[in-house]
Amino acid sequence: MVTEANAPLGSANDIVLSFIKALNEKDFASARNCAADDLKFIGVLGHRDGADAYFTDMQRMKLKYDIKRVFSDGDDVCIFYDIDMGSATIFGCGWYHVFDGKVNSIRVIFDPRPLL
Repeated sequence: MVTEANAPLGSANDIVLSFIKALNEKDFASARNCAADDLKFIGVLGHRDGADAYFTDMQRMKLKYDIKRVFSDGDDVCIFYDIDMGSATIFGCGWYHVFDGKVNSIRVIFDPRPLL
């Protein structure tokens, strides 16, 4: 299990960290290149089917991720991070799965009460 951010190029860890970095930089084209067309997102406040639906939301929300810890096991990457949501910063966890070199599923958990 890799627990550091310095994973080999092309590994699931590297792909997911590149994806997060691009989102943080509002480089949605680069982030989109890291995602599968059939990306599935499941979160506390809803779900999205397809990369287009996911990126429509991400461009609107412009979240920022402050990564605290990264764990990976093969094609699965788990990241603990503070998510700056504009009105609140919330600690959360994301489970990313990579298939054929692209992020194809994301499950995110956090306490949504500060947003409600």
